Amino acid sequence: MATVALSTAQPEPGQTAWRRFCRHRLALAGAVIIIILLLGSALGPYLLPFDDTYIDIMKRFAPPLSGAHILGTDELGRDVLARLMMGGRVSLSIGIVAMGIAMAVGVVVGAFAGFYGGVVGAVLMRLVDAVLCFPSIFLLLALAALTEPGLVTTTVLIAATAWMGVARVVEAQVRSLREREFAVAALAFGSSNLRIMFRELVPNAIAPIVVAATLNVANAILLESYISYLGNGIQPPAASWGNMLNNAQIYLTSAPWLAIVPGVAITLAVTSFNFLGDGLRDALDPRMNIS
Repeated sequence: MATVALSTAQPEPGQTAWRRFCRHRLALAGAVIIIILLLGSALGPYLLPFDDTYIDIMKRFAPPLSGAHILGTDELGRDVLARLMMGGRVSLSIGIVAMGIAMAVGVVVGAFAGFYGGVVGAVLMRLVDAVLCFPSIFLLLALAALTEPGLVTTTVLIAATAWMGVARVVEAQVRSLREREFAVAALAFGSSNLRIMFRELVPNAIAPIVVAATLNVANAILLESYISYLGNGIQPPAASWGNMLNNAQIYLTSAPWLAIVPGVAITLAVTSFNFLGDGLRDALDPRMNIS
C-alpha cells in the first residue's frame, strides 16, 4: 500500500501578508497610483520641453491639449503639467518627511508612556490629549501665522500636529506587550529598558505603526494643501498642489482646468494612501477576513 506524504510546511508570514494584500484590489490600485505619482514627480519635469517657471505671455490660459501644453497653461503662460509635477515633488515630499518626523516623535512618546505607565505614562498621555483637543488645521494655521512660510517650516509644523495619534497607537500596543513572556525574559536576562522598548516591544507593534504611517502621509498632504491654499504654506513662484489651487480660485469660470488638475492630483494621492493603509491593515492583521 502506497504511503502518501502530506506536506506540513506552512507559508511564511510575509508571504501570507503579501497574498492578503494582493487580494485587496483597492489597495493594489492605490499602490500603483502612488508609484505613478512619485515617478511622475521625480522624473517627469526632466521629460518636458517646458520648465515650471518658464513664462510664455503669448499663450496665457491655453486650454488643455494645446499643442505641447498637454494640460494647458496658467495666467502667466506657465505649463500646468510642469507645475503639477514640480508641485507633486513638494507636496509628496512634505507628506513623506512630515510623516517620518511625526512617526519618530510618536513612537518615542508612545513607547515611554506604554512601557513605564504610572505617573510618566499619565503625564505623557495627558499631554497628547491636551494637544488633540485642538483641531489640527486650526492649530496648524495658528502656528503657521507665527512663522516664516517655507518648505522646512511647513514640514515641521505639519509633523508637530500629526504625532499624537501615532503616540496613542504605540502606547496601547506597548502597554499590552510589556507583560508578555518575551519582554519578561529580556528583562530577566539584564536587557536595559531602552533595549526592551525599541528592540523587543516596538518591533512587535510594527503592523499598526506601518498603517498609521501610511495614513499620516495622506493627512500631511491634505494639511499642506490647506495651508498653502490659505497662503501660509509654500510661497510662489515655487509650486505645490495647494498653492496651485489658491492661484486658480479666481479663474474657476474662465479657466477651470487650473483648479481641476491639482484638485484631482490631491484627491488621487490622498485616496490612494488611504486605500494603501486599509490594505496594509488587512494584510498585517490576521483577524481581518478578506474575501
